[in-house]
Amino acid sequence: MANQFQLLEATVDEIHDAMRDGEITSRELVERYLERIDAYDRHGPELNSVVTINEDALERAAELDERLETDGFVGSLHGIPVLVKDQAETAGITTTFGSEACADYVPSADATIVAKLKDAGAIVLAKTNLPDWAAAYFGYSSANGQTKNPYDLDRDPGGSSAGTGTGVAANLGTIGIGEDTGGSIRVPSANCNLFGMRVTTGLISRTGLSPIVPRQDTAGPMARTVTDMVCLLDVLVGYDPEDSWTGAVAQTDIDSYTDYLNEEGLNGVRIGVLREAFGSDDNPRAAPVNNVVDTALDRMAEAGAELVDPVAIANVTEQIEETTVYAYYATLYLNEFLAEREAIPYDSVREIYEAGAYHEDLGLLKAIAEMTADPEEELDFWRSSLGQESFRRDVLETFAADDLDAIVFPDVRVVPPTMSDLRERYTTANFPTNTPIGAQTQCPAISVPGGMTDRGLPVGVELLGKPYHEHQLIEMAYAYEQVADTRQSPGTAPSLDPK
Repeated sequence: MANQFQLLEATVDEIHDAMRDGEITSRELVERYLERIDAYDRHGPELNSVVTINEDALERAAELDERLETDGFVGSLHGIPVLVKDQAETAGITTTFGSEACADYVPSADATIVAKLKDAGAIVLAKTNLPDWAAAYFGYSSANGQTKNPYDLDRDPGGSSAGTGTGVAANLGTIGIGEDTGGSIRVPSANCNLFGMRVTTGLISRTGLSPIVPRQDTAGPMARTVTDMVCLLDVLVGYDPEDSWTGAVAQTDIDSYTDYLNEEGLNGVRIGVLREAFGSDDNPRAAPVNNVVDTALDRMAEAGAELVDPVAIANVTEQIEETTVYAYYATLYLNEFLAEREAIPYDSVREIYEAGAYHEDLGLLKAIAEMTADPEEELDFWRSSLGQESFRRDVLETFAADDLDAIVFPDVRVVPPTMSDLRERYTTANFPTNTPIGAQTQCPAISVPGGMTDRGLPVGVELLGKPYHEHQLIEMAYAYEQVADTRQSPGTAPSLDPK
């Protein structure tokens, strides 16, 4: 019976229907994904998205199959194999944080979000690649090397949730976990033709995830469909007494975000088009992005959205630059994180840097390692932190002044960069992404697949929302998905299903 089930692009609901009908077991599902990881991640195109496979995944699946027979589904993600960014600690499984410094680190406890996955019946299938300590928008790490974009193997998949982006796009798992400090869910979602969401900071626990900037850090879902993204979101959101920021859940009374999968979700909404966040049409890397985004906007309008074009956020480019606080806060909180873990053989980023146990292209990691407690330097970063509050007010003023429900722009102003672009053109400091707008103002945002350029490269469109209005963004994204139908499976990882 299992041969009737088609794995490629399978959704959570389709898998659960197949389980009920006896077409697939969780164990068989895990086996099929492991075959794909072997065929496409380890061999073939060698996508290199997976750092570590969970050796207990098959045993866990078999246990869940038995539970299904006796008790039914144990939770909303029963038997679903999940790819988890290797930034989240997983008990009994090597967790590298992308760094060769942690090649032998095996946590004794799960990150809160990993525990939530397990409680919902999910299976941690594998841990996925990220740049060392999530300190880049790109897909290389000292722990695992370069992850490839499955739509063009000579291009980067985006980071820092690179492995999850590539892995979910290539159907190496059903759904995936990313983490977003400056855009690390949305950039790989954009580059890999996925839906990805960062929530208002504090709705999802960060306990057990390596930090960079706590006021911006958030885990979040990455998926091939809005429904799968929201199903995972429901599991992740919630209060955690170990993370005081999660008191933010008191600001919302949503029982389930699946209640907002509304086909009419674009009808009558006002969406502001932030044209100043588009690249120049004279730039051959940006012009194809603009074309795809404009087509996506046309589809939103056809579905009933009122486009307010253009809108402006006061000095948006300057405010992105002036409210960047990565190096200072990462120094404080990442050093604290390291010092608390005796099983990690380094107590600070400086020690890792001095040992050379990091990817040589990570300029941000070097800046973190070299940060000092100089009073003037500290004062500059506190000014930047206060600037984030001003930036947030300016964003909210744009929402109010133009009576907007969302603001839209490209996630990234250029097409996914080539590997030579990473060596010669882009650094994390100058990469032309708009994702810091949401991160540095702590606003929620969803990246939706805008479509493909003429050369077959994915483009992401970002919908930025008001704080705690995730439900409204979900309505828009779901309605857009119904009319756009832009999800495409990459040709580098075709079906292995029996004929």
